[in-house]
Amino acid sequence: MFGLIDCNNFYASCERVFNPSLNGKPIVVLSNNDGCVIARSNEAKALGIPMGEPAYKLKELFEKGQVHIFSSNYVLYGDMSQRVMSILASMAPDMEVYSIDEAFLMLDGIPEPEKFGRKLVKTVKQGTGIPVSLGMASTKTLAKVANKFAKKYPAYKNVCIIQTDEQREKALKLLPVGDVWGIGRRITKKLNYYDIKTAWDFTQRSKSWVRSQLGVTGERTWLELRGTSCLEMEQTATNKTICTSRSFGERLSDINSISEAVCNFAASCGEKLRKQHSYANSLMVLLQTNPFDTSRPQYYVQEMVQLPAPTNDSAELVHYARLVLERIFREGYHFKKAGVIVMDIVPERPLQTCLFDNRDREKFAKVMETMDKINARYGRQHLRIGSQGFDRKWKLKNEKLSPCYTTSLNSIIDVSAKE
Repeated sequence: MFGLIDCNNFYASCERVFNPSLNGKPIVVLSNNDGCVIARSNEAKALGIPMGEPAYKLKELFEKGQVHIFSSNYVLYGDMSQRVMSILASMAPDMEVYSIDEAFLMLDGIPEPEKFGRKLVKTVKQGTGIPVSLGMASTKTLAKVANKFAKKYPAYKNVCIIQTDEQREKALKLLPVGDVWGIGRRITKKLNYYDIKTAWDFTQRSKSWVRSQLGVTGERTWLELRGTSCLEMEQTATNKTICTSRSFGERLSDINSISEAVCNFAASCGEKLRKQHSYANSLMVLLQTNPFDTSRPQYYVQEMVQLPAPTNDSAELVHYARLVLERIFREGYHFKKAGVIVMDIVPERPLQTCLFDNRDREKFAKVMETMDKINARYGRQHLRIGSQGFDRKWKLKNEKLSPCYTTSLNSIIDVSAKE
């Protein structure tokens, strides 16, 4: 049996954990540079606030609905996600992290799965403050279906299990086909053309018809909805490429400010490589102006460099990122975005590297290890490479950013008790 556990309104829930006065009040979280709505609480959804809408268009609705607005705090959300996942990993026999707020669980061998599920949901809520919903079924796709019902209907108390054909039929008849995991808008439109409105309608078509219309992937979804498991648990794979890029809070035309941003992006890529114990063979820097600003000249460029040896050394990545930037930068443009991508990632550094590589890699590996330990203890970027700078003109606009309660000593909540 599979389980799919999903954090309810995750970003909004993270904000509420440390500010309980927000419970029951509408919350929205905005994208980078406070641009668009990327997360909403149920109360915000009830006000008719659409996902992806630019924030400036909703100013009147925000004020009328007394909506609490937050800039995206990915440091907080990432740390809270790790806390949730660590609890799940300690309780479930096997787990596959699917996204920042979702995970599949393998529940085979659990004698009382529903009782176990309720204990799991309760433990996560008590341990992190994050409310979660759990769907359980014989396939991953049906577990996704069960999770939707666990979220939607309060009577389930955040846990829904599909065990019998009768339960499966009832659930699929209530589920629009467009809500099935793996069926997007284009396929939904096609299925609706053939008068397939619900997930149950889809399962009543023949296997050969599904194969001819939707191919192997569609057939797999059809089988999963009928109770035949086709998708196994997957172990977390090492990323083959890692990208760190940002839109600037203001348009930048001087190379010094852009260089500071690029150095920070390169250092971040190095940190991510070390976390997954891998090494990159090549690096790319990209730079672009705002394509929507037709009043100014446009420029978009990206250039890659082959590294002398596989590395996860932030100092080395910063060095090569700066060299590339100096080659591609052009005066007279107002740049909106830059990024660094590390590629050709391998799980370990080969013993034999370039004959002309004279870098003391063991020494710098110890330096990076020490830097990571200090930053883990005292806060991210407490210790950094000098070229990462402190100017930060490139920093994202985040006027409504909440504190990083769990990762910054300066943001720890003060609690006082009266006798």
